[in-house]
This record gives sequence, structure tokens and C-alpha cells, in this order.
Amino acid sequence: MAVTETRADGVEMVLPTVEQLADKLGIQITDWNPDRMVATMPVAGNRQPFGLLHGGASAALAETLGSITAAQQAARMGRIALGLELSCTHHRSAKDGLVTGVCIPLSVGRTVATMEIVISDEHERRVCTARLTCVLREQPKTT
Repeated sequence: MAVTETRADGVEMVLPTVEQLADKLGIQITDWNPDRMVATMPVAGNRQPFGLLHGGASAALAETLGSITAAQQAARMGRIALGLELSCTHHRSAKDGLVTGVCIPLSVGRTVATMEIVISDEHERRVCTARLTCVLREQPKTT
């Protein structure tokens, strides 16, 4: 579920209203505009049994950022974005602190949008690189 908000500069943003998984993971959106979104996530509470950041948590951060960014892009065309494929490459581990995800649109067409998400640790070392591809569809007609 999402609502829209118009910023002071006239840009219409798509805002998530129910992000239960993002809330549970501690994901906080810190910066956004139609062409870039940034969020942080704590490592604490999102570790796998060996004490490292869980790859699934990185994937959830990537999908959260990518989905919202794709939704913003789609809304500009009166469309909606639906996730099609998520690919994550885990480069290094994170043991504590915060990780930061930065999402940028790589390609936005009429029917497909691809986002790149780079997740880094507090020392700006790349932890994960992800790519999210979404299909862009016409908005469902409301009755």
C-alpha cells in the first residue's frame, strides 16, 4: 500500500504506508529524490548464526530501496512497479554498526525498470551489490 506526497519542489513521491518487514529490520530511509534513495539498517538484530550480517537482510534492504525507487519512477508515467527479479552479490561481511544502501535507477523504460543498489559498511566498504528489475504496468482501474 502506498500514498503520494508532493514535495515543495513539486516532485510527487510515492511513500510506503505499510512496511512491516522494513520496520522489523530497522530500515530507515534517510534521503530520497526520484533518482536516488538512501537508507540505513543496523547489523544488530539482522545477523546470521555466525554473527555476520545475514544476506537475506541485505536482500531485503536492497528490495525495499529498489521497489520504492521503481514505484516513484513508475508513478511519473501513471504506472505501478512490480518486482520481477532480485540479484545480490555479497562482497564482504559486516559484523556491527549500520550498513547504508544507495539505490539509483539504471534503466527506466515503458515496461521495465532496473535499479542498482550498493550496500556499504560504516567504513564505506562495499558489502553487497544488488540489481532489482521491475515490470511496469498500468495502474489498476478503481471502481
